[in-house]
Amino acid sequence: MKAQPKASHFVDGAWLEDEAGATVEVLYPGTGEVIARLHEATPGVIEAALASAARAQAEWAALRPVERGRVLARAAAIIRERGEALARLETLDTGKPIQETRVADWPSGADALEYFAGLAPTVTGETIPLGTDMVYTIRTALGVCLGLGAWNYPSQIACWKSAPALAMGNAMVFKPSELTPLGALELAAIYVEAGLPPGLFNVVQGRGAVGGALVADPRVAKVSLTGSVPTGRRVYQAAAAGIRHVTMELGGKSPLIVFDDASLEDAVGAAMLGNFYSAGQVCSNGTRVFVQKGLKARFLARLAERAAAIRLGDPLDEGVQMGPLVSAAQAEKVRGFIERARAEGARLVTGGGPEGARPGGWFVAPTVFADVSDGMEIAREEVFGPVMAVLDFETEEEVVARANASAFGLAAGVFTRDLARAHRVIARLEAGTCWINAYNLTPVEAPFGGVKASGVGRENGRAAIEHYSQVKSVYLGLGPVDSPY
Repeated sequence: MKAQPKASHFVDGAWLEDEAGATVEVLYPGTGEVIARLHEATPGVIEAALASAARAQAEWAALRPVERGRVLARAAAIIRERGEALARLETLDTGKPIQETRVADWPSGADALEYFAGLAPTVTGETIPLGTDMVYTIRTALGVCLGLGAWNYPSQIACWKSAPALAMGNAMVFKPSELTPLGALELAAIYVEAGLPPGLFNVVQGRGAVGGALVADPRVAKVSLTGSVPTGRRVYQAAAAGIRHVTMELGGKSPLIVFDDASLEDAVGAAMLGNFYSAGQVCSNGTRVFVQKGLKARFLARLAERAAAIRLGDPLDEGVQMGPLVSAAQAEKVRGFIERARAEGARLVTGGGPEGARPGGWFVAPTVFADVSDGMEIAREEVFGPVMAVLDFETEEEVVARANASAFGLAAGVFTRDLARAHRVIARLEAGTCWINAYNLTPVEAPFGGVKASGVGRENGRAAIEHYSQVKSVYLGLGPVDSPY
């Protein structure tokens, strides 16, 4: 099983290799076998990527927005035409089940390219009348943008960042996670095939030192990171030294609140989606599930039944519903959370081990803990694995206060048939992305992002345009200059 790309990097419209860079082994999470060997970007590769991006950006920005949009639209069409091959690559790269990557990863990326292709020509300024004179505004590109990707949705993230950047006339240098480096390279090749001029979307590989060198370069005007809070703090500090624009989409410990009157099946289904999809490796997951006491017993019983039926195994098997964790280290980290939750007194309802998994991969079964208290580690820290913490509550006032008692603020959800209460509670929750009687649906038309330690700025929606452009104000004098001199 191999997925070796033509080269480690894609720079200035072509594949680029420099074997002087440290080796990066790409492992298939389903078995642990090596499927590709890449090399980290050397200083020469980094320079080539930044220099070509800076050279190409001005001419790209000078095009009519509709012309830029046509390239994005063609790239979206190519992605859809090659959906099956790209889904298989994503499964090999991440370990996600093929039934998931066919519908969620590259398709979401194609949606983003298509959306921003259509949005680009609609971005206009405003006129501000001042009597005889007036001011008009123009939205202009930032320049060279840096995208730093996470390993959980590598290809989707590359699309989510590059689509608005390119639509607004920027260039982008993208560094994927060293754990999942393959999809971004395919995106770069697809862009060129769709007509994107060389240099406008470059992909370079590497670990933290490569990212640090890119963030510190004065040619970078904006940094967009998807990652953990500790990584976000380091990147934010480095970007601040150069007064760069920043978007940070970081971690979460999001609350999902289920009231007594909620639809039991819908609430259980949403809780499972918000904890077990992608083996729980989703930043917006509702990993603190607050269930009102009147529904708690029925909720846990039905949850245990449905969770036990989830099929684990080879991600390339079309019938498998949940794959492994992305790496041995991540699996070990998640197992550590499970053991400590047991030690702290949380009650294990289901899961807790590698049941039903294929030997060799990094599997953790869907796991549910009940009788979790707010002070337990499992209720405070981001696990990033298929581990759900169920907490009970009595009143609306109580659950809102407890849900907000977190350093994170990425997402939140409410399940109830009382829509007045749903809107009231959502309005009080400290989160940037919220759902009512749904969970983890992230259409590209809607802004996505968090508050507090979960980040700054927004991905997707019209809001993303504001983070990949800046406003220029032009004062137009139409009368004589009134000067006291």
